[in-house]
Amino acid sequence: MQKLLLWVLLLPFFSVAQTPAPNNSIEVYPDITWDRIINPGDYGWDNTLLKQLRQFIIDSAHTTGFMVVQSGKILVDYGDVQELSYLASCRKSVLSMLYGPFVENGKIKLNTTIEQLRLNDVGGLLPVETKATIKDLLNARSGVYHPASNEGDASAMAPKRGSVQPGSFWLYNNWDFNIAGYILEQQTGKSIYELIDSMLAKPLHMQDWRMDAQRKTGDTTKSKYRAYHMWFSTRDMARLGYLMLRKGKWKNQQVLPANWVTTTTVPVTTYKEAEQNKTAYFHFGYGYLWWVWDAPFDNDVYEGAYTASGAFGQFITVLPKLDLVIAHKTKYEYERQVPTDLYLKIIDKLVAAQKAKK
Repeated sequence: MQKLLLWVLLLPFFSVAQTPAPNNSIEVYPDITWDRIINPGDYGWDNTLLKQLRQFIIDSAHTTGFMVVQSGKILVDYGDVQELSYLASCRKSVLSMLYGPFVENGKIKLNTTIEQLRLNDVGGLLPVETKATIKDLLNARSGVYHPASNEGDASAMAPKRGSVQPGSFWLYNNWDFNIAGYILEQQTGKSIYELIDSMLAKPLHMQDWRMDAQRKTGDTTKSKYRAYHMWFSTRDMARLGYLMLRKGKWKNQQVLPANWVTTTTVPVTTYKEAEQNKTAYFHFGYGYLWWVWDAPFDNDVYEGAYTASGAFGQFITVLPKLDLVIAHKTKYEYERQVPTDLYLKIIDKLVAAQKAKK
């Protein structure tokens, strides 16, 4: 009964956006709030299919927040898009964004090794493991299979420790991601949350970001490097996606280096390689902490597409061919989830409603 009541309460939050037809010569950005599209048909959308998408989400998904941004304006939103909730592994893609300016200005050098940084962990690291570079960590190719402080990765599939040369094998490994967060803090002298606040939240005029809602977790008897968990709203996730879509530019400010956005969102590990190694996640390749639509699935509207992905149903997806950003949330405290295969069906139904595919 409680679940039924919750869905009834969520229904009014689904809306179709309102604003005139697009002018592709002008880049549109939100201010404090987003503008809306008046008639999706002016953007090449089929209104009937968009309504069917709405019904599919209601009937088949446990979505609590959903927002689609086309050319800088809301096409569709649903649920409570301003509620802060757990971002899960989307945090890793946000970390990738934060690295960009420091790599660009030379403060962080990607070929620096763990050994050069004089880092170690509970029980010690093997000599070969200390040769892993920051780049290896950001690509999930470190070859370090030390236990992480938190679960939720593919470490059960890891080769024997010390058997893999850094850079040679891809494995989705929380140890890599957590120490990469530690290194960013070490090299900048600021916490990840301070960096989000100054580098992203303020320039992007985030509506719901709260520093006091953020916290790290992890079992430090396993690893000293804790997980830097994040709590975001759906509409602020959309701002992150839109910054990426615009190659790091926000209005007149280059918030992230454009070449970093490009570099981080193309495959370092191809889908084919991951599939051969039996470490593949659906049809994705992997860049610098971003999942990338890769061959043979990167055709038509999915050319150049990439996504952040987190447990329970957290996603920030960018489809450059449609000038589109999708932010999707479930609140994990409700003990519901939208698995990745269901989310991909939602995306497929969304793009099927595009009549004028580019």
